[in-house]
Amino acid sequence: MRKTGIVIGVAVATVLAIGGLAVSSQQAKLTGSIAVKGNDEAGYAGMAKVSLDEAVKTALQSVPGKVLKVELEDEDGYLVYGVEIAKADRQIADVKIDAGNGKLLRIDNDRNDGDDGEDAEDSENGEKEGGKR
Repeated sequence: MRKTGIVIGVAVATVLAIGGLAVSSQQAKLTGSIAVKGNDEAGYAGMAKVSLDEAVKTALQSVPGKVLKVELEDEDGYLVYGVEIAKADRQIADVKIDAGNGKLLRIDNDRNDGDDGEDAEDSENGEKEGGKR
């Protein structure tokens, strides 16, 4: 009898975990104002209606700290500025600003594990990111 209860408990926990991941991935999608067609990154600057300075100003209003990196990027099929900010608590925030209207779209908090930024874990979706920051 006790063994059956454990099996049922594990099954319920598994179903809840899978359902939670599905909901989490749906919430992670963002919608911007400039759709990106193709992957010609050279044309991104000409598509942006908001300046880099405006995007950085908006990002810093949302997350105070030191800007580490800013780039125009394709995020979920939309053109955004990705602004990486080192916060006072040594955490890294990746702030997404719409390149068409300058609105804040999302803030992803990455953990800072004390090395050069490789393998930072995105706290929102648990995926690993490679590369230097």
